[in-house]
This record gives sequence, C-alpha cells and structure tokens, in this order.
Amino acid sequence: MVSQRRILVTSALPYANGGIHLGHLMEAIQTDIWVRLQKLRGHDCIYVCADDAHGTAIMLSAEQQGITPEQLIEHVSNEHQTDFSDFLIEFDNYHSTHSPENQELSEHIYKILDNNGHIKRRSITQLFDPEKGLFLADRYITGTCPKCKTENQYGDNCEACGSTYSPAELIDPRSSISGATPIEKDSEHFFFALPEFRDMLKQWTRSGTLQESVANKLSEWLDHDLQEWDISRDAPYFGFEIPGTSNKYFYVWVDAPIGYMASFKNLCDRSDYNFDDFWQNGKDTELYHFIGKDIINFHTLFWPAMLSSAGYRTPTAVYVHGFLTVDGTKMSKSRGTFINARTYLDHLNPEYLRYFLAAKLSSGIDDLDLNLEDFAQRVNSDLVGKVVNIASRCAGFIAKGFGGYLSQTLDNPKLLDEIQSAKKEITDHFETREYSKAIRSIMALADKANQYINDKQPWVIAKTEPNSIELQAICSTGINAFRLLMCYLKPVLPAMALKTEEFLAIEPLQWSDIDRLLTAHKINKFQALMTRVEADKVQAMVNATQQEFENQEKAKTTAQAKSSSDDSGFEAEIEFGDFAKVDLRVAEIISAEQIDGADKLLKLELNLGSDKLGQQIHRTVFSGIKSAYKPEDLVGILTVVVANLKPRKMKFGMSEGMILAAGPGGEEIWLLEPHSGAQAGMRIT
Repeated sequence: MVSQRRILVTSALPYANGGIHLGHLMEAIQTDIWVRLQKLRGHDCIYVCADDAHGTAIMLSAEQQGITPEQLIEHVSNEHQTDFSDFLIEFDNYHSTHSPENQELSEHIYKILDNNGHIKRRSITQLFDPEKGLFLADRYITGTCPKCKTENQYGDNCEACGSTYSPAELIDPRSSISGATPIEKDSEHFFFALPEFRDMLKQWTRSGTLQESVANKLSEWLDHDLQEWDISRDAPYFGFEIPGTSNKYFYVWVDAPIGYMASFKNLCDRSDYNFDDFWQNGKDTELYHFIGKDIINFHTLFWPAMLSSAGYRTPTAVYVHGFLTVDGTKMSKSRGTFINARTYLDHLNPEYLRYFLAAKLSSGIDDLDLNLEDFAQRVNSDLVGKVVNIASRCAGFIAKGFGGYLSQTLDNPKLLDEIQSAKKEITDHFETREYSKAIRSIMALADKANQYINDKQPWVIAKTEPNSIELQAICSTGINAFRLLMCYLKPVLPAMALKTEEFLAIEPLQWSDIDRLLTAHKINKFQALMTRVEADKVQAMVNATQQEFENQEKAKTTAQAKSSSDDSGFEAEIEFGDFAKVDLRVAEIISAEQIDGADKLLKLELNLGSDKLGQQIHRTVFSGIKSAYKPEDLVGILTVVVANLKPRKMKFGMSEGMILAAGPGGEEIWLLEPHSGAQAGMRIT
C-alpha cells in the first residue's frame, strides 16, 4: 500500500498579452500528465496556475486597443482557460497575478526582505522616451548596431552579427513605442541583494532539486556573475505599487512567482486546504515547478533566495524542459508553424497532440521537435493501429455471440500477467518524466497483444463456432489487455479513457485497477474511440496559421501606410474625396482639465456653435497636448476640431472628436487657431 503524498504542482504562468500556442501547451500537457498520474495513484495532488498579468507590454497593448489593462487581462484569461480546458488540462485552480491575494503576499514578502536588509536602493541611468513619458526596456529601443552597422536592431543585441551592447551604444536609437529619440534619465531603483544568498543557492541547486545540466549552468552564475536584482520599475507601469513609495512598482518577475502562492491561497480560501502546510513549513508536503529553460534564473536563483529570506519553504524540485520546434526549426508564423491552440483545435483532436508529445518527452532539457508527418504517422500507427485495434477486433464477437459478456476464465493469463507486471516500470517512467520510455513500454505490450490476437485468429473460429467458450475466452483476453493498456494511457488520454470506461461499463479507472482483471462482466457496444489523423486537416491547420500571419501583416502594412511619411516628409497621399469627408469646424474651448493617471492627455469641453434649433453643441475631446499647454491658458480660445470623427472609447471616457495641432512634440505643440473673426461652429473649407 502506497502512503498518500501531499503535492502542490505549478507550471509557468502564461503572459496575459497573447494567445496560448503549442509551446505553452507542451509544458501544460507535460505537467498535466504528471499530475493525473499522481491522482490516479491516490495521492493528494493539487495543480494551480494563473495568468501573468502585469508589465509594460500589457499596459501598452491595452492602450492601443482603447481599453483598460483590467479589461484586457480578463478577456485574455477567459481565452487562456478555454484553450487549456479544451486540451484537457485540468487545473485545480487558475487565477491571476493581478489579484488581492497576490498583492497582499507580494507586499508581505517585500516588507520582510526589506526588514532583513535584503533590499538596496540606488540611482541608475536609463533611456527614457520623452514623448511617451516612460523608461524604456531594451526591447523597446531600436537603432543601428554599433559593431556591424545593421539597422533596426534591438537595444541589447544584434541579430545580424550577434554582438551584445548597451542601449546607449546604439547608433541613432529610437523608441519603438513612439519613434522618439530616447534621452538618458536618472531614477532611484530598488534591488534584491541576491549575492548574499550565494552559499545558500550553491547548496540548494546541488541538493537534487534540479537536473544536473541545469545545476551546471547555474554554477556559472553562482561562481562568477551573481548580481543584485533590480526589482522596481517607474510609473507608468501596470502592476503593484511598492509599499512606502510613490510611482514605484514591483517588476513583473517579483510578483509572478508569488502568483503561484496566491493562486493556491485563493484555492485555500474556498476549500479545506491549509496554506501554511504547503508554503510555511513544508515538512509533510511537496512542491514542484514545471518551467521552460528560458526562465531558469528567475525560478532557481531569485525565487528560492526570496523564499529563504522571507521564511518560506523552497521547492522540492524545479523541472525544466526545452523548447518546442516544428518540422525541425523554430516556430514560424510565415511558414504556418507558429500554431495557436485555437487554430489547432479548429482542425485536430487535442489528444493527438497530448499523445505525440508524451511519446517524445523526456526528463531532459533538449528541444522537442513536432514533425507534422511523424505526428500523423505516430498517432495513426500507435493509437488507432495498435491500441484501439485490440478492442475493435474483439468487441464485436463478444457482443454478437455472448450477449456482451466477458468470460469467467481467460485464454492467456501469462500475457495479461506480463502487461500487469510492467506496472512498476511504467509508473517509474511517468514519475521521473521519462514519458517517451513509458510510451515505448506500453506500445511494446500492445504489439504483443495484437500478435496474440493474430495468432489466435478469432475471426476464423467465429465462422464455425460463433458461440464457443474458446472464442469468448480469446476475445475476453484481448479486451482485458486493452483495458490494462488504457489504464496506463489514462494520464495521457483522459478523454479516450472516459470513452473506454463507457464502453467497458466500469467505474473510472484508477492505477490500482491494473492489479485486477475484468471477468464475467457485461460490456457495451463498441463505438469508435479514436479516428485517424487526416493529412488534409494537418495541412489545413498550417494553411490557417499562414493566413492568420498574412492577415496580420496586411493590417500592419495598412497601419504603417496610414502613419508613415514619404521621402518628402509628407503623409502618404489620399484622394480628394477622402479629404472632402472631413468636417473641420471652429470650436471654443469652454473648459480644460487635468486627468488623473494620464501623462499626455487633457480633457477639453468644446462649444461647436448651435444646431438648427438653436441648441448649443458641446463635445468632449481628449487631446495629447498636456506637455505644451496649461489647462487654465486654454479656456476661451478658438481652435479647429474634426467634428465628424467617430467617437472613440478611451480609458478615461469617450472622446468625441479631435482638435488639430502641429509640432514635433514635448513643449513644441501648437494648436491651430483660426483668425480673430471666426466664430464657434464656423465650417472651414
């Protein structure tokens, strides 16, 4: 009897600024298989996750869409959870890092780190976008490589020559957000004293918590290059404000791993689980993180050091995997191989992917290749040609000749004993995340079961003795072999296992059921359990992905055409008819005010004169002229407004027009002011 373990499992938090793709799914499927194994074995295993919902990228994306960050992350979370659910990923709780639980825990942990003397403060110099009014991360700075002079390179490395450099070294740097030339600006930042945990981390990373290759990589940082970690970001930033500060926010990677704790706490508040049992002492519980190799440093250096300082337990293990490639190369939108979860689901069964990945996954960190031709052949050969084939070849004879009843005695107990005896080996392979070895063992047993049926030829016996005891015993042996194989495959194929349970008319399979056989039992009529992968549907998925990419590129090109200038410095040409549609009116600014939380906008109330009934026409317009005008200086002046612009919903309200201004930006913005004889409502032609 195996004693029950108490296990908490997480997988990396998907970022709430885009859809779930096959790379995300590889990790979630790997984790889900492991969790399902534990539950089938009778262990108390909890799987929690959340959306990573903070950061500059989410703030900017929401702004571009004209919605609030909260609206964006709610919409994306719903999509993420639907995609995961449709791939049969079974979370016990799915939450968000933008939650009360996470804010409370993040502030609590930060205060302990600070009280322990592990938070340092000093001023640093960064590049600043003067037009957007924010400090720029390296990925938001582009320019010409200082080494090879290739244009349009990012702020930290050149894709052309491979050189690394600081953003300040770029030639003609510019903000990829606004196009403005960045300036250097100082700001006080907060740092976590990571080097003080060097000895603790050296011991922890070599304690068996990590794969050896991961521990070896970490030793390079621990021995030579362990730096203090910048944990703060300046406003504007979408995240949690650092306690005791103004306009300082936690860097997203501070509260992201704390999001694991917050998601579990959210579950505890709705269940009988105790938070401290899993995070405070951890004496009788286990904690595992499944992550990709691109985020090793956050989970195996910063995170355990923070937990140690704050008095929480460190992970039992961190399981790292490699990247997913498709047809031998990095996933590509243009080639149709950067496949989103929903695009896959529009064409293919999710269990095809679950099985294929399981057949390829190991405990190492090597990349896994999804070869689409191999994908179809593997699923068709193994699941349809081997496993399902066993049941389909036997079930009809049981239904037709024996009223659906399996025999009391079986024809080949030795075969079934061999399948049952593989339990420890297969369990160990799944437990150690050597899924491909487990699948190979299962399919080898399936081959033996099929060979047994081939040798016995029940279809020949049925022609002359359709009701013979021998025929019933042979087919009942085949059905039992199928049942055992499906029990082994249940962590990988939960939906197919459910269909199997309905076909066999049994209670949900548990891992202990491998030790028992099914005799003198009535089964139901056999229904198709798995259909073949069709090559045209795989190609349709690739084509759909390519079409999505082409549509995005067309939209991008259209947007650039609207905003870009030609060599003369003028905007792209439009037809006179397009210009004639613009209704330009003189408007009087009757009020102007600051907007809380807005860096560039002023809220203006405009008088556009009277309508045909003599009623005053007032419009509310949000205008990005805050850097050049004081609100009190605007009241009473005349300006020009696009009166027939479609109202646009913005974060701060509805903008019902656009006033016209010119200038390079900053303090150099000038409103278009009509001559002194103009009146509100006058049309400009």
